[in-house]
Amino acid sequence: MLTTVKLVFDTFGANVFVPVILFFIALILKVKTQKAFLSALYAGVGLTGFTLLLNSYTPIISKVIKKMVSDTGVNLPVFDIGWQGASLVAYSTQAGMIFLVVAFILQTVLFLIRWTDVFQPSDLWNNYSYMVWGSMCFYVTKNMWLSLLLMCLLNMYSLLLSDSIAQRWSTYYGYPRTTIIALHNLEPAIFGILMDPVWNKLGINKIKLSPEYLQEKLGFLGEPISLGFFLGFLLGILGNFKHLGELASWGQITQVAIATSAIMAIFPKIAGIFAQAFAPLSQAASRSIRKGNKAKGSENQAEGKKPRLWFLGVNDAVGFGETATLITGILLIPIMVVLAILLPGNKVLPVIDLLAIPYWIEGLIALSNGNMVKTMINSVIWFSLGLYMCTATAPLFTHIASSGIGVAIPTAALMVTSFNILGKPFFGLIFYAFLSQNIFWIGLTIVLYLILWAAFQKNKDAFRAYLERAAAKNATAATDN
Repeated sequence: MLTTVKLVFDTFGANVFVPVILFFIALILKVKTQKAFLSALYAGVGLTGFTLLLNSYTPIISKVIKKMVSDTGVNLPVFDIGWQGASLVAYSTQAGMIFLVVAFILQTVLFLIRWTDVFQPSDLWNNYSYMVWGSMCFYVTKNMWLSLLLMCLLNMYSLLLSDSIAQRWSTYYGYPRTTIIALHNLEPAIFGILMDPVWNKLGINKIKLSPEYLQEKLGFLGEPISLGFFLGFLLGILGNFKHLGELASWGQITQVAIATSAIMAIFPKIAGIFAQAFAPLSQAASRSIRKGNKAKGSENQAEGKKPRLWFLGVNDAVGFGETATLITGILLIPIMVVLAILLPGNKVLPVIDLLAIPYWIEGLIALSNGNMVKTMINSVIWFSLGLYMCTATAPLFTHIASSGIGVAIPTAALMVTSFNILGKPFFGLIFYAFLSQNIFWIGLTIVLYLILWAAFQKNKDAFRAYLERAAAKNATAATDN
């Protein structure tokens, strides 16, 4: 059964699953069949466009990143095999495959009973993030129930975080009633929310460094297509710094520059197609709310009921190429390589997952309304802590990856990790609480979740409004005060 579920998902993938789910949701909301079909088709075309674009861009830029890392001459013992390697590990373990079925049921039920306003099963693939942590827990404890409880709790934490930033993410990226739901790309938002008042007191929110500001000040040089070219050119130079006298290096530098420029130019057009998929959905939901309020206005007021605002979980690829996200993410690549070398006690050499940094910062970008300086500061601190979490968990992950699964350990590396998946300080602490098998620490993580969930449910509208006000405080244009 588990093998069949995996086979079906691998065969069709998110590009088919999301449109199918969207089609049925639209019909439930009484969207006309023709519009529902076109809505689903726009979603499929948009997701396929994102996939084709990123699959073309990844091989070009990853070569430069690998060359930049290798030219440092640093031989750290833990090699970053990337989220791709981590997903292979997750889908190859018994605990992981059992949770794949459990997750679908859990996520659907939580949405239906209104425990969360986020419908997560539309992006089943990203469940591998929970599966990695659960598989490591099972390897140590040999307790399947404890491991499943860990994966379920991590899932519920990530759903709570997704729910809390859903409106802000949806507003910033321009996709109505959608949000990201992947555990590994949500976690940095925790730090962003906590530290935002601190950065504002230091005046970082007033620093005008955003795509809009650059465009106003630099003219045509500040256009996304120009910024992409110069950013790609800079990355190409850094990757070929020791080989600038070679013609082949300049060929690679210019290829990266043009490819990054192409991402900046083409991505918004695909994003526009994808956004069209949710227009009928949003309109139908709004009509339903208005009708419900009109028909049951007095009853709702008497009972204190409010119309439900819900969000469809989508893959993080839909935000990867947004201008501020991609610029900040690429600038962070060389910064994280340098920090990995300088941080005392770190044993991880980040390589493959460096290209995934734009995915990780989507929540931070949305929360700061595109403030690239604030996002970079948050990222440097949180991702540095993530390197230490990768260092700590590397022995466990390496054992699982190499025993029975066949993930090859690169030459000169003693252990492997995934910077994206395992570099999560907060969720890593929850993992260690379960690893201890201590009832007190496990109970504490559960109680903390219930307190946070209850507080959010009680103050949901107020918290979302707070995030909107906090985002508005960030300077974005030259005319801002």
